[in-house]
Amino acid sequence: MSLQKQFTVWMVVLGVFILCLFLFRSVLLPFIAGMALAYLLDPVADGFERLGMNRMFATISVLMLFVLIFFFLLVLIVPTLAHQMNGFAENLPGYIASLQELIVKSSSDHLPKFLSDFDPTDLQNSIKDLVGEGASWIGKLIQSLWNGGQALIDMLALIVITPVVAFYLLYDWDRMVEKIDGWLPRDHQYTVRRLARDIDNSVSGFVRGQIMVGLILGVFYALSLSLLGLNFGLLIGLVAGLLSFVPYAGATLGLLVSTGVAIVQFWPDPVPIGLAFGIFVIGQFVEGNILQPRLVGERVGLHPVWLMFALLAFGSLFGFVGMLIAVPAAAAVGVIVRHGLQQYLHSPLYNGRSGGLIVGAPDDDTSDA
Repeated sequence: MSLQKQFTVWMVVLGVFILCLFLFRSVLLPFIAGMALAYLLDPVADGFERLGMNRMFATISVLMLFVLIFFFLLVLIVPTLAHQMNGFAENLPGYIASLQELIVKSSSDHLPKFLSDFDPTDLQNSIKDLVGEGASWIGKLIQSLWNGGQALIDMLALIVITPVVAFYLLYDWDRMVEKIDGWLPRDHQYTVRRLARDIDNSVSGFVRGQIMVGLILGVFYALSLSLLGLNFGLLIGLVAGLLSFVPYAGATLGLLVSTGVAIVQFWPDPVPIGLAFGIFVIGQFVEGNILQPRLVGERVGLHPVWLMFALLAFGSLFGFVGMLIAVPAAAAVGVIVRHGLQQYLHSPLYNGRSGGLIVGAPDDDTSDA
């Protein structure tokens, strides 16, 4: 089969796969979540096997441990988070109004003389419009994710189906990998295996490492803000840690929200306001210099801009399901593009007919002369 026919076949397969994702996106969430859970827990199950357990007992032990930890955290944290979320939603208009008043007052007191004719109400209206547009955009994004992930409505199906799917996939993981390996085209099996290994290293290095980074940062932010006495500190800290999965999003949002709440709550005392600001500065320093290099590393090959684009694009197309598959899809595309670029740099299309010698370059004798 010629290269052109092979490319056509694989493009058709990719198109059919994307079409199936789009058509069945409303029912895929429990299955995608179960697959992601099995992928994350497979190294733990392999570790239990190395301790002498058989695969069945290792799978049951890993899933039971995960379910116990999940429900333990659910019972401990979710009621408090729900209470703080309701309180934050009720107090948000008051916080925004207070911040507007402080900004307008400060600007009117400290404006230069040549701006004495400036009307503070214009600034207040601008802030109100900006906040309104931001809230509208966030609301549309949440609504899009909700509409695109209709399986979220049926939480019972998610809770019941996901562990079952994860169990079967985790139990048969190694056999499935071996089976799929047997389907590879024999002429390209080594190349496909290398690409699959690179994709797996990229996804596992980022996802598993970033989950640990998010948990550590979430706990640090939540405890620090709660000890500071900041209103809704637990909610703000945990959400900031969770959103750290998206580069710079968690820290930026947490910094803005916590500083805004601190200004309204503690004004005019600068110490707690500075501490709320400093907590996120310390968190970003620890993340960038300690957590990211040690837990995620630099070999994942996922540029922050490319990752943010993939999350937004897949989220808008497939809802919450799209956000689950955005990272592996972004990693796969990145690995394939790098492979294609490497092939191009070693091809006659790049090197020319000379097979590596740049056409038109002077030889050694001419350059010496």
